[in-house]
Amino acid sequence: MLIRENTDIAVIGAGVVGLTIALELVEAGRDVVLVDPDQPGMGASYGNAGTIAGYATSPVGTPDVLRSLPSLMFSKTSPLAIRHRALPSLMPWLVRFLLQSLPKAAARNARALAMLLDDAAERWDDLALRVNGAGILQRRGCLYLYETDAALQAAGAEMARRRDLGVAVDLIGPDRLAELEPGLPQGLGGAAHFPEATFLDDPGRMMGLIAKSVLGRARLITARADRLLRGPDGVVIEGPGLHLHARRVIIAAGAHSRDLARQAGDRIPLDTERGYHVEWDMKTSLLSRPTCPTSRGFYFCPMAGRLRVAGTVELGGLTLPPSPHRVRKLVEGARAFFPDLGEPDREWMGFRPSLPDSLPVIGPSAAGAEVIHAFGHGHLGVTMAPITAKIIADLVADRAPHLDISALRVSRF
Repeated sequence: MLIRENTDIAVIGAGVVGLTIALELVEAGRDVVLVDPDQPGMGASYGNAGTIAGYATSPVGTPDVLRSLPSLMFSKTSPLAIRHRALPSLMPWLVRFLLQSLPKAAARNARALAMLLDDAAERWDDLALRVNGAGILQRRGCLYLYETDAALQAAGAEMARRRDLGVAVDLIGPDRLAELEPGLPQGLGGAAHFPEATFLDDPGRMMGLIAKSVLGRARLITARADRLLRGPDGVVIEGPGLHLHARRVIIAAGAHSRDLARQAGDRIPLDTERGYHVEWDMKTSLLSRPTCPTSRGFYFCPMAGRLRVAGTVELGGLTLPPSPHRVRKLVEGARAFFPDLGEPDREWMGFRPSLPDSLPVIGPSAAGAEVIHAFGHGHLGVTMAPITAKIIADLVADRAPHLDISALRVSRF
């Protein structure tokens, strides 16, 4: 059956970014259609660490990562991994990533991230109230955990850079760490404590509330958007059983956005990080706030009724099967701190849209503003969703965004 529809604005992608954009637009009185083949909010928007990471002003590519890249990429215990079968297709992305890891580029990218993240917690406070999800948003801070005193001391320079960018952070020793998280083992070096950080204790439930609020006022077409065709009076979106005409189109399809952007006239070096999580059901969490053992590259995430362990970075594209090794490393890493954990109750893999400079693409297509990009948020899609939605709403209304988005435009490539 062929679905034929017309709309003012089509939002391709119903993850957290697409949903939040749609919410902003329908609240402004716009006619909106969401297009997604899957259940809204149930991809990476569901499976993440739940952190509203306003403190995450450091891009993935930095001089420190550049120095460590060979050992990071080819060590089986590394929190950063590359699926070797995907290496040929990843090479152009990796070259750009190396260039963005140089000191001047990394510092520039950090400033742009800080601008986007500046009021992330306040924007999420507002969003949670609008969708009746305030009880899901927890205000207990976040920890970066250092397993030795040497690692804690080495973190000082990076935390000083984050303070210079407006992040509230304190380096704390073992005694203060034990006060905050008495369930952790003794003998750790300390932590970076981000006291103002917030997190979602049930990302999937929050996505459901946002979707409910949106779909009361917007239409959802459950279909895959494969083709984008510009015309004299808008854009036609086509896919299996789909023919949708829209005056304007927002591409917010996360890791699936690259081909659509190319059809719109923009070649964007988007690739895919594959994120994993495992979960243990428990009535009382072992921790009270998200805690990241930095050398291991994952988060302990206290969720409602369960402990989620989420993270690591695997560059491997969209088609290869999940890596059992990455799941095992999460389980082994969790048991290094909590040896009594049994077999996890569930495991998950999802796709993050990743750009070499760790910045999203937000802004009009170079070929015409009837197509607007809103993807490439990497690890920060949940955190950046409300500010992205505000920028897109401004662009749709032909208003200048209140932030300087020049660092986010497609023209940077």
